[in-house]
Amino acid sequence: MKLKIAVLPGDGIGPEITQQSVKVLKAVADRFDHHFEFEEALVGAAAIDLLDSPLPEATLELCKNSDAVLFGAIGDPKYDNNPDAKVRPEQGLLKLRKELGLFANVRPVKAYDKLIPQSPLKADRIGGADMVIYRELTGGIYFGEKSTAEDGQSASDLCSYSVEEITRIAHLAFKAAQQRNKKLTLVDKANVLETSRLWRKTVTEIAKEYPQVKLDFLFVDNAAMQMILNPTQFDVILTENMFGDILSDEASVIGGSIGLLASASVGKENAMFEPIHGSYPQATGKGIANPVASILSAAMLLEHFGLTEEAEAVKKSVELSIKLNVCTIDINKDNHYTTDKVGGFLEGLISEVENISINNENLNLGQMTII
Repeated sequence: MKLKIAVLPGDGIGPEITQQSVKVLKAVADRFDHHFEFEEALVGAAAIDLLDSPLPEATLELCKNSDAVLFGAIGDPKYDNNPDAKVRPEQGLLKLRKELGLFANVRPVKAYDKLIPQSPLKADRIGGADMVIYRELTGGIYFGEKSTAEDGQSASDLCSYSVEEITRIAHLAFKAAQQRNKKLTLVDKANVLETSRLWRKTVTEIAKEYPQVKLDFLFVDNAAMQMILNPTQFDVILTENMFGDILSDEASVIGGSIGLLASASVGKENAMFEPIHGSYPQATGKGIANPVASILSAAMLLEHFGLTEEAEAVKKSVELSIKLNVCTIDINKDNHYTTDKVGGFLEGLISEVENISINNENLNLGQMTII
């Protein structure tokens, strides 16, 4: 298969982690006889600094003319700490999602057995947790009309949803549930919000088309609590933009590190793949950023194009690296590896498919372990 992939490293640790994902994808291409073409472009604070725009037109055009987008992270303290800033890095990401029509964000959450002891949650509660969150991405309060009073004493953000916006992501979530454990949980706030009542009414009607899928409902505050008390109850979660943003970050503690959580943002014609973590500016250039979330996002890219064997090779390599403790400091505090070494290890695992053996001496030294 031939794919053109736009690479948007962004800010902070974004360039470091996307570099590892590109290495892994190149290894996949070599092993499975594909041709992946990569082209980088600016976005976020890096783009503002050079071009005065968080999403330059050239970047947007590249994304529109590519088969997929591999995204790093955006954000910079000089904008985060300045409430008067009119142009912000995050505006680039929001505009990119809107322009590409990426209405569905898909976030898998899995508890790796090896990492369960590292989670702040009790092992008997998170063992076996395996869910996927479907978050609506281009509507709701993040995109609603915004205003601030002239005297600066009040402000408002409008939350708005249409049946069409709800319907298109609901079908994706129900189809995913059909392929999993046939359970879908709609998270809303229908006891208070009109938009949530529209979500509940619309999803209930759509559920009739998927009789084999059990549909239940949770208010978002209860869902946040249940995510901690009993995460194994969830299979597919469907929710609106802001609720999904919050819940998926909360779910990161189940896996032991936010550095493990990948995501896909898909629309009818375009798709973008990115880790759910931020730009982590404090770690920039230190080699401590976990590239696994970005690499697993690359695996989701492969799955999106039907390359299931290739995606499985990436995921199995990640699982082996975790089993062998070849991890960055967020997971392995005592004998950790750099961002580049973790990426190189995974690259090597994918490239050397026959008769892999592990050189434990080199592993302890943090060197390549394939022999």
